Amino acid sequence: MASNYYSAAGAIFLLYFIFFVSSSMAALVKEQPLVLKYHRGPLLKGTITVNLIWYGKFTPIQRSIIVDYLQSINSVKAPQPSVTTWWKTTEKYKGGALGSSTLLVGKQILEENYSLGRSLTNSHILFLAAKGRNLSGTINVVLTAKDVAVDGFCMSRCGGHGSTGGATRFAYAWVGNSETQCPGYCAWPFHQPIYGPQTPPLVAPNGDVGVDGMVINLATVLAGTVTNPFNNGYFQGPPTAPLEAVTACTGVFGSGAYPGYAGYVLTDKTTGASYNAHGMNGRKYLLPAMWDPQSSKCSTLV
Repeated sequence: MASNYYSAAGAIFLLYFIFFVSSSMAALVKEQPLVLKYHRGPLLKGTITVNLIWYGKFTPIQRSIIVDYLQSINSVKAPQPSVTTWWKTTEKYKGGALGSSTLLVGKQILEENYSLGRSLTNSHILFLAAKGRNLSGTINVVLTAKDVAVDGFCMSRCGGHGSTGGATRFAYAWVGNSETQCPGYCAWPFHQPIYGPQTPPLVAPNGDVGVDGMVINLATVLAGTVTNPFNNGYFQGPPTAPLEAVTACTGVFGSGAYPGYAGYVLTDKTTGASYNAHGMNGRKYLLPAMWDPQSSKCSTLV
């Protein structure tokens, strides 16, 4: 079983350090382009079914925020800038099959009775992921509620993705709700960060700091899953701790971003909420920058 995990705050702290070191050396060393190497493995292309396993209690509104985000990936009706435009950057990742990755929401399984308890291990996550369809062309996503602890959650990771071995290998991902456990770690910029400059938090576009934070982390692990599903796709660094499509750009949401500042984003005139992408059903989301293979830079929507 291979797995890659994503830590928001740890990466922001690292970027904060690198920013000031690189700024002081800017006159001496020319900045090198960011390159994610292609390791010649298969990518996930074509129609991909995303099965959702909800572990713990989520309200119907919370579930709809996430489902609307997933369905917005392939929606052509949303105004620009859109979730669809953000996702299209994954089409630029070539290797194996060419073309786009179309995500369709499949089964939704509600595990509201905490059948495995409220403290989960990596093995528990894989067990829950296996409740979805265990077929190629699927991504089984485990979403854990705000009162569920997961090994490493809030300490070294906010979510992650991996794959199983064997003839029926499938990709899976996990993201937790950090609202009550570590919003400054996994829901920044909707909460003041644990490390670095203490700038005022942004207003969450759907009014839920935990779930809007989950959308950021879900976007991160899904982009990583389709561009590096089996640890031999696009990444930089060691395969056990790779920088991937979005984790290579952690902390960047708009142009002009720097450590502690998310960058220029749009503001809803009515609610004051910050966003950079329109979705279906009038939804608005804040999505992280993604590395663009054609420009070798982190690409933002605004």
